[in-house]
Amino acid sequence: MNSLEQAEDLKAFERRLTEYIQCLQPATGRWRMLLIVVSVCTATGAWNWLIDPETQKVSFFTSLWNHPFFTISCITLIGLFFAGIHKRVVAPSIIAARCRTVLAEYNMSCDDTGKLILKPRPHVQ
Repeated sequence: MNSLEQAEDLKAFERRLTEYIQCLQPATGRWRMLLIVVSVCTATGAWNWLIDPETQKVSFFTSLWNHPFFTISCITLIGLFFAGIHKRVVAPSIIAARCRTVLAEYNMSCDDTGKLILKPRPHVQ
């Protein structure tokens, strides 16, 4: 394989990698927004739950029953984590990190957008 074919292969790989990471970005943004909204709702509900003077006087489950906003948002947040939202919000970073691991063997790397970084060859003396 000559150097021209290798260069074309590298360009094709870089094009595909950047395309794949760009394809993940809109979905990642939506998952991040959902996580932020549910986290803020849970924090707000927790604050209201904690400052309620009745919380100390009643049982734990009665307290949760008296604060349905907190209970529902907390259950939703736990459900999102069980569904893997923590992986979905960082999916492009995971792909780039895995590619960096493989590319390191070929004296290359890539940035978070998928652009290839060619490292200088080590000189063997």
